[in-house]
Amino acid sequence: MDFAGPSPLREAPHSPPPARLPENALMLKVVVAGPFAVGKTTFVSAVSEIQSRHTEELMTQAGALVDDLDGVDAKTHTTVGTDFGRLTLDDRLVLYLFGSPGQKRFRVLWDDIVRGALGILVLVDTGRLDAAFEVMDMVEAAGLPYVVGVNRFPASPVHSPDDVRVALDLPPGTPVVGIDARDRDACLDALITMTQHVLSPLEMV
Repeated sequence: MDFAGPSPLREAPHSPPPARLPENALMLKVVVAGPFAVGKTTFVSAVSEIQSRHTEELMTQAGALVDDLDGVDAKTHTTVGTDFGRLTLDDRLVLYLFGSPGQKRFRVLWDDIVRGALGILVLVDTGRLDAAFEVMDMVEAAGLPYVVGVNRFPASPVHSPDDVRVALDLPPGTPVVGIDARDRDACLDALITMTQHVLSPLEMV
């Protein structure tokens, strides 16, 4: 199955939030990271049970002078702060989602965004894997467990998880999952995979 890229819509339909958060639920901070224009805002919008919050602004000609727009010429808005959403997985686990901006000039926010996070979901585009290298370096430097989500765009080549793992020089055992950032179920599956990847070692202690 081919996975499409992000929708131009800034808000996506979401399930009604629970009337009350579960008592004694474990609340975890999850960062959704990735290079510029890979679908982070769309992902958070699609999966959040509350109206997701975004700090998006219209892209300007001045920004084009400092941002790498290669392959993403049609993009008109960009995240300049963070995206925020919430997802209740079950009566024991609630995820708070923080989407990071993709442009290099906003990387100064990175340390604040990942502080207190339990794990990171890194979105990549198989048509621009080279754009993910710097983000992967930052993710690995953060020392947090992570999962790679391949948000395949229509014009992007299809690669197996093993091919992506080799291309990004990922450590053995790093989960690589295919997603469509517009599809809530696909996003939910990716977050479940990431949560299991993060919590499984803790449950063995």
